[in-house]
Amino acid sequence: MNFGEIKKCDIANGEGVRVSLFVSGCTHHCKGCFNAQTWDFNFGEEFTKEVEDALLEDLAPSYIVGLTLLGGEPMEPENQRALVPFLRRVKERFPDKTIWCYTGYTYDEDLVEGGRAWCEVTDEMLSMIDVLVDGEFVEALKDIRLVFKGSTNQRIINLKETLEKGEIVLYME
Repeated sequence: MNFGEIKKCDIANGEGVRVSLFVSGCTHHCKGCFNAQTWDFNFGEEFTKEVEDALLEDLAPSYIVGLTLLGGEPMEPENQRALVPFLRRVKERFPDKTIWCYTGYTYDEDLVEGGRAWCEVTDEMLSMIDVLVDGEFVEALKDIRLVFKGSTNQRIINLKETLEKGEIVLYME
């Protein structure tokens, strides 16, 4: 897996001060995408153990609330396979820090067994994510007043409660 950017002090992509990892590779190609250069799976730099180690250090300060995954598309199956071992390390070292993930896939259609982005590690990856912002960005539904999402069709899902209850629980509207 490659990544396009790392933001060490991000306040735009989730609650609190976060470290954000912009992975490369996306098959959605949403019209009006703010990060179209990351559609290419080969864009940016390789996501190595050294990069993982540096991200873990970036997450260490107490003012960092958590990690945000976006891109590109973190839930492309090939990206999931690369991210799951890293997320295990994050959860082991920082069990109280939250993980947010932005995906163009929908939780209840694409990320379930048989869905177009489901693979052998999807359930484990979802179990480590606290908040999932799902749904493709739709330029015609763009609203700059929205918090933590770009278009009105997207949902901000409390994934921990959703997994516990077996039904979608929104984190915020």
